[in-house]
Amino acid sequence: MKKFFSGAALIFVCFLLQSTVFAQFNIGGIVPNLLIIVTASLGFLCGKKTGIIVGFSCGILMDLFLGSVYGMNGLLYMYVGYCNGLFKKILYPKDIKLPLVLIAGSDIGYGVFFYFFRFLLRGKFDFPYYFTQIIIPETVYTTILACLIYPLIHSIKIRLDEKEKKGEQSSV
Repeated sequence: MKKFFSGAALIFVCFLLQSTVFAQFNIGGIVPNLLIIVTASLGFLCGKKTGIIVGFSCGILMDLFLGSVYGMNGLLYMYVGYCNGLFKKILYPKDIKLPLVLIAGSDIGYGVFFYFFRFLLRGKFDFPYYFTQIIIPETVYTTILACLIYPLIHSIKIRLDEKEKKGEQSSV
């Protein structure tokens, strides 16, 4: 139960930071995608099922408060969580290189699919501009912040796992 509330609090705090603080202090109109960091991190730290649940929660939160097409972000974030959950077995959590690569890849993938569903299907064919001016800067900004946020998420998970093990040992 503590994991659920910790995850919900983490999602909520990152959503608030992304939609308020970082929206006001954007760099060239670019805002980092903190919810991609949370979705990807919890996906590869906890597995596919958790990645799907966290991704869907993050996406629906984005859709409800910031989106115009309900369900699109929920679906995209859910896929991000699932794809990152596939890497749980090969991830060495203390090594930050693979998580940063996965977070950057997730952000690029999200940006490409977002462009496809939001713009390309409406006949706006300026993908090179969108890729170089929106997707790449957002990915760089998100990856830089992931250097700070991922270790925090990892340490929270370790603490919760240790408390859960202590609780199991004392009840036996």
